[in-house]
Amino acid sequence: MKILHISDLHLGKRVLGFPMLEDQNFILKEILEIVEQQQPQAVVIAGDVFDKGVPSVEAIAVFDGFLVSLSKFQLEVFVVSGNHDQAERLSFGSRLMIPNIHIAPAYNGAIQPVVLNDEYGEINIYMLPFIKPGFIRPYTTREIDTYQDAVAEAVDQMAADPAARNVLVAHQFVTADGSTVERCDSEELSVGGIDNIDAQTFQVFDYVALGHLHRAQQVSRPSIRYSGSPLKYSFSEIHHKKSVTIVELKDKEQVEVSSIELKPLTDMGELKGRFDELTDKDYYLGKAFRNYYLRIVLTDEQDVPDAFGRLRNIYPNLMELGYDNHRTRATDTVSGNAAVEVLQPIDILKQLYSEQNKQELSLEMEKLANELIEKIWN
Repeated sequence: MKILHISDLHLGKRVLGFPMLEDQNFILKEILEIVEQQQPQAVVIAGDVFDKGVPSVEAIAVFDGFLVSLSKFQLEVFVVSGNHDQAERLSFGSRLMIPNIHIAPAYNGAIQPVVLNDEYGEINIYMLPFIKPGFIRPYTTREIDTYQDAVAEAVDQMAADPAARNVLVAHQFVTADGSTVERCDSEELSVGGIDNIDAQTFQVFDYVALGHLHRAQQVSRPSIRYSGSPLKYSFSEIHHKKSVTIVELKDKEQVEVSSIELKPLTDMGELKGRFDELTDKDYYLGKAFRNYYLRIVLTDEQDVPDAFGRLRNIYPNLMELGYDNHRTRATDTVSGNAAVEVLQPIDILKQLYSEQNKQELSLEMEKLANELIEKIWN
């Protein structure tokens, strides 16, 4: 059986004020062309379909059109909610949908597989929406304190047969001892990094289709894989090769994984140099990067008057402007939101408390703050 794996569409997202819906519509049509060429038996969408829990009408229309187009290929479609989605909204009306469109409901303690068949026999497809500890506690008598506890309990409740061929579609932050994963600025960081799930939790599954991280990558083994987002959503992703993942399941433990690169409507990049260099016609005329979504870093020692507006006249998709010179390096100045994006919420709170009260947050108060943040987010 051939499966096409995608995730993190983030429909309706705006990047530094730029709406991305036209780019998203374009890339979804490209994915449909790949579906037509590859003829998979199933398509899995591993969460973060939308960028917000209450998506715009336009974003809903784009996803609706994508599902209708997929249904015409007579294949099975599996969708789970991510941390940016609201599971109840995403799965509304799913029981009335076309029979081959499967959307995971909000977690209810009873995940049953959808069973597909091919020449090798049955394949069990399990769909696990994004979960936190608080989502699991009503459905178990075990003590659930961490994300690891929550996901391990959800997997145990599935009671998947280790002798069968099992596929899991999930949206979590999965890591493994001895390996690292690459995160991006456009991903939502959880409080204190407590959202880590050990890849060993998924030993019973022949393939784990993950969403959440925006760079395509494997975790521990090739068959536990993030497909990555289909578009670049931050400047930390400018060197990524966005793709869809193709999975071919044969007999038990015979899994082949490959990818097909995607070409965006508008690419993303960075330019660095002096203002007079970047505004020289010989530098930019006829160059594709002129219309990229751009971050420009000026190396001029003095600030250039109205640099952003003057550069935007040449580079219409300029998103961000910064400086790299002796002054900024001496003051350790960071342009844009980079400094904030790498901080956890508790770190930001501690900084604010210190600045306002001229003293550090106590360990007891920090513990209480972490508990409150986790409770609110649950």
